[in-house]
Amino acid sequence: MELPLVVGVDGSDSSLQAVDWAADAAASHGLPLRVVYASLWERYEGVHPSFGTGRPSEEIMAEHIIASCAERAQLRSPELKVSSDVLPDEAVSVLLHAGHESFALVMGSRGRGDIGGLLLGSVSLTVAARAVCPVIVVRGGEQNRQGSFGRVVVGVGDSTESSAAVRFAFHEAEARGCALDAVRAWRRSAHKHVDHPLIADDAARVNEERASALLTDALRDAVRAHPEVDVHRHSVEGPARKVLLDASADADLVVVGALRRHGHFGLQLGRVAHTLLHHAQCPVAVVPLRA
Repeated sequence: MELPLVVGVDGSDSSLQAVDWAADAAASHGLPLRVVYASLWERYEGVHPSFGTGRPSEEIMAEHIIASCAERAQLRSPELKVSSDVLPDEAVSVLLHAGHESFALVMGSRGRGDIGGLLLGSVSLTVAARAVCPVIVVRGGEQNRQGSFGRVVVGVGDSTESSAAVRFAFHEAEARGCALDAVRAWRRSAHKHVDHPLIADDAARVNEERASALLTDALRDAVRAHPEVDVHRHSVEGPARKVLLDASADADLVVVGALRRHGHFGLQLGRVAHTLLHHAQCPVAVVPLRA
């Protein structure tokens, strides 16, 4: 059975942007789109009196939100197969459960209940850090969200943390028919050879060459599997967080991996993914890999 792309909605402007992005992505991948809304009204139905007003207001709102979002996706891509569900649970639980039967989860960066000034909503952050499938948080400028740059960026770290992200990024670039920029950051030593500029330059060159070789190794299998994708390799000096934030400015999507360690609880993201989710100028895909 073909797994759907799932988008979580709550009626906020951010979730409407996520619906648009998800409809475009599902169409490009040839996937069905499932729109889900988390509502607890069913759990509390009958607990509070209706005072003659008929159905609970939360039930009415839930039905309105899910129907309008499904209609929005269908209008954006008329050939798309769209389904929708109102599910009786907390948003995080609904999305994490849906992730077990999803190609990927899509969310906006902010929800209706988020406090003004927050860079990222708590639901988006928690789901990105715990889901078993890729999670895309739709953020950034309109051009980035609309796919105007024709460029997907993937951050390539250690092979164990990057393999799933690399595969996902190649699939995205192929589906979109756009270029893929594979980026590996490297750092020169802060202390060695500071009094010997020539030696320091040699050491930097060795580090850059090593980063380039590791990048080539990490991409080899995916390049063979996706020969049509136009791949550009970049080994860039600097902290990975800054390098990828800079790259996000003119990208349609930036993809990073997140190592999930069995038996570890709490948010499992890593500093690079955490920074991108809060500050990237384009949508961010976090791809989990089990340790």
